[in-house]
Amino acid sequence: MRQVIIIGSGPAGYTAAIYAARANLTPLLIASSVEAGGELMNTTEVENFPGFPEGIMGPDLMARMEEQARKFGTEVLYDDVTALDLSGDIKKVTLGSGAVHEAEAVVFATGSAPRKIGIEGEQRLSGHGVSYCATCDGFFFREQQIAVVGGGDSAMEEATFLTKFASKVYVIHRRDELRASKIMQERALANDKIEFVWNSEIIDILGVDAVTGVVLRDTVDGSTRELALTGVFVAIGNDPRTHLVHGQLDLTSHGTVWVDGRSSRTSVPGVFAAGDVIDPTYRQAVTAAGSGTTAALDVEHFLAARGDAGAPERDASEIDGLTDADALTGAA
Repeated sequence: MRQVIIIGSGPAGYTAAIYAARANLTPLLIASSVEAGGELMNTTEVENFPGFPEGIMGPDLMARMEEQARKFGTEVLYDDVTALDLSGDIKKVTLGSGAVHEAEAVVFATGSAPRKIGIEGEQRLSGHGVSYCATCDGFFFREQQIAVVGGGDSAMEEATFLTKFASKVYVIHRRDELRASKIMQERALANDKIEFVWNSEIIDILGVDAVTGVVLRDTVDGSTRELALTGVFVAIGNDPRTHLVHGQLDLTSHGTVWVDGRSSRTSVPGVFAAGDVIDPTYRQAVTAAGSGTTAALDVEHFLAARGDAGAPERDASEIDGLTDADALTGAA
């Protein structure tokens, strides 16, 4: 039996693993078999993560986090969690392989999944011109006319990235102004390959075996028109991955896992949550990493309070004094 199992391999999961491992909790981290590394695996250059003034590619950042977690003793399994039993003092985690792992504490850091438009043709043409990952699929749209749906930072990042391949990128947005940060807006608006389609929403995606176009509806006057395209990249946000804990953990009105104030404590003792699965607002790599730290420290307190021999209790001043720099350098 483990002291703690961490479910999720994004910034929250790996940061929790780093802190838990340094506290001698010998964590087991369950990374997805197909989506290990979280959403940053689909991100190009990350420019706002502290410590990388020249920026770093998303997959490279996650590889470094994994390496650091392993360095301190985290065991990483590339498998999918298919079921959880969070009742009782011992938590059970069932994997796709059929293996069942038990632990005294669980950190739930499953992140979020891309939100769907929810229209005719989207599911049918997913993988055939409809995509949710520019870095994964942009290469296949060289010299083609494509569209990005959305108005936030993710949409601007995807649109800008796709100009490396496509001859033209339309940005389709329901409103007449963007929600993206100023710097992301400026980059997209200054790019000659990007054309904004304001006050418009896609109501249908056309094509039989591949995308041939979309039907747009004007959100102001209700008129419709068709726009010829070969690709549609959806970047309208994400939904927390909470399906494993429905009926077991309390959720908020946003659909995220409820936690007690600024802690990571959920409605079930011994279960902690961190990252985008608890955050409907900020959803940044650095905030996810911070909440992973919180989760690991909360786990340490929880186990110490139970008198776990493998989790030597440290007083609050010692834990508070453990800085991010300590974690990065390995200082005790």
